[in-house]
Amino acid sequence: MADRIGNGETKGLRAWTAPVRGAVTRMWGGTFDESLPEEPGRSGIVDCAVYVDGVRREGALDYRAALEAARAEPNAFVWLGLNTPRPEEMAGIADAFGLHELAVDDVINAGQRPKLERYEDFTFLVLRSARYIPHEALSEHAEVVETGQVMLLIGDRFVITVRHGEACTLRGVRKELEGRPELLRLGTWAVAYAVTDHVVDLYVDASERLEDDLDLVEEKVFSREGTAQVQQIYQLKREMVEFKRAVLPLQRPIMALVGESSEVGKELRRYFRDVQDHLTRTVEQIAGFDDLLNSILQARLAQVSVEQNNDMRKIASWAGIAAFWTAVAGIYGMNFDKMPELHWQYGYPIIFAVMVGGSLLLFRLFRRSGWL
Repeated sequence: MADRIGNGETKGLRAWTAPVRGAVTRMWGGTFDESLPEEPGRSGIVDCAVYVDGVRREGALDYRAALEAARAEPNAFVWLGLNTPRPEEMAGIADAFGLHELAVDDVINAGQRPKLERYEDFTFLVLRSARYIPHEALSEHAEVVETGQVMLLIGDRFVITVRHGEACTLRGVRKELEGRPELLRLGTWAVAYAVTDHVVDLYVDASERLEDDLDLVEEKVFSREGTAQVQQIYQLKREMVEFKRAVLPLQRPIMALVGESSEVGKELRRYFRDVQDHLTRTVEQIAGFDDLLNSILQARLAQVSVEQNNDMRKIASWAGIAAFWTAVAGIYGMNFDKMPELHWQYGYPIIFAVMVGGSLLLFRLFRRSGWL
């Protein structure tokens, strides 16, 4: 398909553009020209460059011209970087690079599950990025983990990276990789490795910082004061679930890339195995965090139950003391003629002293039993 595009035979590729435009029209409403986002002049293209033998060729090129230049030289490829491309812009890129309409639809509609799909002329790799968001204090509304999407379309002469969200920026990846021409010389899959490694490194960093949050919550729960709130623990658990959705599904695509039947070269498979090791370690940490967080939540709920029981015992104790006064007052409120001390000169002070003394005795008994 790539050769047919180079010879100008793009009729078959243009044929599917109509349904893509129709899908975009249905998605946004109105005609295709009216389906632009709020910034109609914004371009989703961040960077486009041709790399020959691992070295970036100087000069700015349109992606079509860059693709032609890469096909004209051996050991050359195009790296096109996109950030939330517009639908009509993505349709033009798909026409130039010969991308399948299903892959294009996934690129436009972010929120895909991590996966690896092989097409005739390219491979489609979807990653979910995740980064830790620093916060002053953990609350029931604090956002701890921010997720996004990174997609790669990897062909023989091109690699297209698409980013959705701010959880993972790729400019630093490109700069670092350009400083390693011996790695970049290995081709488009070297870019795929660098991007995947960066995404997994963000996982590792987020996992380490989440561990600090867990330690802090655990300390609060099991402290003498028990200041941690159930809402805070539940919010951290929700953020952990979001983190798991990004990390765990990536295991299968990475496993496919390190297999012997993978289209990745033998040298690069070693690098992907290193990524797999880091990913496996993070998955194991997340599993431990999840179990620990469940235990912390159950412990805090048990503490709340104990605190409520203590409150009920205190209330019952004070109610018992008040009931003693009520009983004495009720007896002397019956207005019988022949009642003890009814006509004594010091009857009232004596009965009042009995009531106070009985209250003090009950208070001491309740305090000794741990109810007060």
